[in-house]
Amino acid sequence: MKLKIKRVIVTALAVCICYALQCTLFPSLALASVKPNLMLILTASFGFMRGPKDGMLVGFFSGLLTDIQFGNILGFYALIYLLAGYVNGLFEQLYYDEDIKLPLALVGATEFIYGLVVYLLMFMLRSEFDFLHYLRHIIIPELIYTIVVTLGLYPLILFINRRLEAEEKRSAGKFV
Repeated sequence: MKLKIKRVIVTALAVCICYALQCTLFPSLALASVKPNLMLILTASFGFMRGPKDGMLVGFFSGLLTDIQFGNILGFYALIYLLAGYVNGLFEQLYYDEDIKLPLALVGATEFIYGLVVYLLMFMLRSEFDFLHYLRHIIIPELIYTIVVTLGLYPLILFINRRLEAEEKRSAGKFV
């Protein structure tokens, strides 16, 4: 029980830190008015590392914070991130700590689909049909920037996850 509380606190802290960085530091690091999506990196990472349930929880709270800061409709990003966390959680069985190709591919695919969904629901419904412009100037640059940031952020998330899992295994070993 004590370790579950520790995992919840560490996860909440990770969400808050990524949210703070997303809102404060990364707008000043924007390239061509595009910044990486830290909340999506965190959601996808927790999804494929810990499974659909944890991915959904992290995704919901990440999306809710994104809704509060950037969204026009409360719950829009929460639903998108929740689904992203769930879908990435389905890849938990294929995930290996040592291989970075799957996490990069999943984060890249999640970012691309996220960009498409945001375009379809936020722009196309307002009769803004210049998809190629949006693809070239928003989706692809944000995808590349997010993947580059994932190369630096993923090892940190992996380190935190390994430490928590090691503590859980040590604790479980005491009762056996």
